[in-house]
Amino acid sequence: MLAREVIEAGERAGHEVTAFGRDGLDITDPRSIDEAVGGSAPEAVINCAAWSDVDGAEDDERGAMKVNDEGAALLAAAAERVGAKVVYPSSDYVFDGTKREPYVESDLPSPISAYGRSKLGGETSVAVANPRHFIVRSSWLYGRAGKNFVETMLQIGHEQPEVLVVSDQRGCPTCCVDLGEALIALIRRDDYGIHHIAGTGSCTWFEFAQEIFDLASYETRVMSTTSDVMARKAPRPAYSVLVSERKNAIELPPWERSLRRYLADRELDG
Repeated sequence: MLAREVIEAGERAGHEVTAFGRDGLDITDPRSIDEAVGGSAPEAVINCAAWSDVDGAEDDERGAMKVNDEGAALLAAAAERVGAKVVYPSSDYVFDGTKREPYVESDLPSPISAYGRSKLGGETSVAVANPRHFIVRSSWLYGRAGKNFVETMLQIGHEQPEVLVVSDQRGCPTCCVDLGEALIALIRRDDYGIHHIAGTGSCTWFEFAQEIFDLASYETRVMSTTSDVMARKAPRPAYSVLVSERKNAIELPPWERSLRRYLADRELDG
């Protein structure tokens, strides 16, 4: 989902982009990494490979760690060997959600799920493996490819008159088009370290669903519930709003504006 937008943003910016899917690059295999990175001699490596199944990670934390931590470290080290920068997209799930004001880059992570632990492990390992690293925490991603909340809500809106959505989790919806552009902009800079880049503003999942249906002109009724009632296998941070404390931070558009543009583009694409 994110990789598609990164590729297109890179090409629009005039970069020569070499993209590898799973068949061309296994980030858990050092030999595969050396062949891919050594063969393309990149100036920057953006790692969009990830274990993204949050609930599945609770059953297989070792598998999540192998991709999100160990694989990310191998790729970062390979980038360092050829003198390339590395970008590691991370997550709001590195925080426990107990704070009641936006999280900034210097806040202490404290993940409450296996997925969050795997992403925090990746942050640490990437930083150690390559000094020229950008660790980009974002949240609530949606885009044209891959499973995500916006597409799920639109499908539900076609099939049923109402939906139950939690109202006790707050975060920052982030369009992958915006994040892809931001990652490409970031590789032209040298302010290495952690960056918080997410949609501006915040909402609950309940409010997000309401806005989706309003903008899409669906009459689907959104009913509020709590995380306890939904009983997902992996705990989610109740509050994971991200902002940046950096002086020259990359800021994304307000989440409502990006959602409106996304739905309009989606309609044009048919």
